[in-house]
Amino acid sequence: MSTIEEGRRWLKANFWTKPMETDQKRGIPAPPLQQPVPEGAELLDLPAPGALELAPQDLFQIFANRRSRRRFAPSSLALPEISFLLWATQGVQRVIRDGIATLRTVPSAGARHPLETYLSVHRVQGLTSGLYRYLPLVHKLCFLRRDETLPQKMTEAALGQTFVGEAAVVFVWTAVPYRTEWRYHVLSHKVIAIDAGHVCQNLYLACEALGLATCAVAAYDQTKMDELLGVDGEEEFTLYLAPVGRRAD
Repeated sequence: MSTIEEGRRWLKANFWTKPMETDQKRGIPAPPLQQPVPEGAELLDLPAPGALELAPQDLFQIFANRRSRRRFAPSSLALPEISFLLWATQGVQRVIRDGIATLRTVPSAGARHPLETYLSVHRVQGLTSGLYRYLPLVHKLCFLRRDETLPQKMTEAALGQTFVGEAAVVFVWTAVPYRTEWRYHVLSHKVIAIDAGHVCQNLYLACEALGLATCAVAAYDQTKMDELLGVDGEEEFTLYLAPVGRRAD
């Protein structure tokens, strides 16, 4: 079987037919719903996502006008806009199943939601330039570190794609695979990739509603991006990213 054929099998519903003894079936406790907060980290409150006043818009036009846009104006984004984008992509509506799953603004296989959201903040009013992680259970930002050189580092980690570093903020989604593997074992990796697509499409639609620009990016240096975020590259690793900013035209 060729490499391409093997890759295609992974996309099919019947690529694994053997019985699976998952950790959930073994009675092993479910992993946490979000990564722990580093000791002593500063937590920042976000405006309520519903506080952002959006003009009435035609949903058909939002879908019709959605585009990948790579040109960003040098102006800053506002914190209420960031709050809305974070809620639209990973906002928690309810914790369910005795605290082991969540209902959010995006679907996820088994309500496992294996993604974490990091923000490389370059120009956001009210936020220090640096690296943050979104805490969806409490709708707050965890400030990880100050770094005014992140635009250049993001560009380098994104294989020299300059528009990434030119954005006001870069959304970087990592996968915590065991969150889904606990329930779905080897079937997890297909649905984790599907989950990432749900999240990024919501970012596109939310950006369109705000008149902002974004572009999904799947080409990056895995090691450099993981090191930039401070994740271990095995139990948590970069999966997808999308720069966001005001439109240049």
